[in-house]
Amino acid sequence: MPEAVLVSALRTPVGTAGKGTLRDTTAFDLAHHVVAAAAEGLDPDQVDDVVLGEGLYGGGVLARHAALTAGLTSVAGQAQNRHCAAGLAAVQSAAANVRAGMDELVIAGGVNSASTAPRQQFRVDGEWVDWFPPTHPDRPDAPNRDMSITVGWNAAVKAGVTREEMDAWALRSHRNAVRAIDEGRFHDEIVPIETPHGTFSVDEHPRRDTSMEKLAALKPLHPEIEGFSITAGNACGGNDGAAALTVATDRLGLPALATVRAWASVGVDPAETGLAPVKAIPKALARAGLSTQDVDLFEINEAFAAMCVATVRLLDLDPERVNVNGSGCSLGHPVAATGARMLVTLVHELRRRGGGTGVAAMCAGGGMGSAVVLDVHAP
Repeated sequence: MPEAVLVSALRTPVGTAGKGTLRDTTAFDLAHHVVAAAAEGLDPDQVDDVVLGEGLYGGGVLARHAALTAGLTSVAGQAQNRHCAAGLAAVQSAAANVRAGMDELVIAGGVNSASTAPRQQFRVDGEWVDWFPPTHPDRPDAPNRDMSITVGWNAAVKAGVTREEMDAWALRSHRNAVRAIDEGRFHDEIVPIETPHGTFSVDEHPRRDTSMEKLAALKPLHPEIEGFSITAGNACGGNDGAAALTVATDRLGLPALATVRAWASVGVDPAETGLAPVKAIPKALARAGLSTQDVDLFEINEAFAAMCVATVRLLDLDPERVNVNGSGCSLGHPVAATGARMLVTLVHELRRRGGGTGVAAMCAGGGMGSAVVLDVHAP
């Protein structure tokens, strides 16, 4: 069986939805940008597929659109949707086809434009009402329109995470992201994009001026729930962005950045969505014949700081090996792109450190979780 290797890993900067630099850049533009960058230098006839995670765009296949605009006319394109884990699912699908010998070269990733996503409507009792596709059946303990409860608060209660711990983790996230930006750690992974508002080349969501005092002053999102301590400050942002990785068979002999070693996805009760990585990470590592002690760096998406703290606590992880360059609370969470963005960042950070084993993991709406294990090669 051939190995699936990553021969490129690129992303756009992450923008703040609605008011950031990407506010007028569509998902189609974002998809074209990262797919074209990933395809640069490749023979178009050698690319077997383009697989992109997408969400909130109401149908169509962004991957096919991007393949055409990037000059990959003979490539079909495929849409992946596993909610927050869509970007991970795209890379998993590409790696599976490569390892099965069905494809040799696939561009995979994810795209999200919360700023330009069309509004949807649904007919109820003869009237058209605004509609957001639910991730799971609505329940009082797991509302399908309020992830602050389903993902954040429920995880905090289960793992005993306090407001102070949430805020401290969010502050750490911002500081790590700002340091990474200032040290140029993202330079090799970001492909600047031209927008109606100028060239965009630096993640704009991290806050340099945040502090424990500022975070503590924010009001809980649900003051009517006793003890509720999820705030806008210890939650992820709404964001725009895209990422793409080129997945190839090792038999092509292309210079490889990393090997996709294993992956796994799990389902949990929707009320425990925030704890899904606690099951996905060990499952993926077991498939790789590894334990958490063998992992050099983890990327665990901070949909809410509470679920990330809970995962670290319940799996007994070393926090210093988790989200060393920030995550959802700081860099932001461009939903369908985040999984691919984490893989991109993981590859480049581990190469900066001389290589090693990395795990990217996240929860996804509706009680889903997913994880990918990479062996990252030394430069």
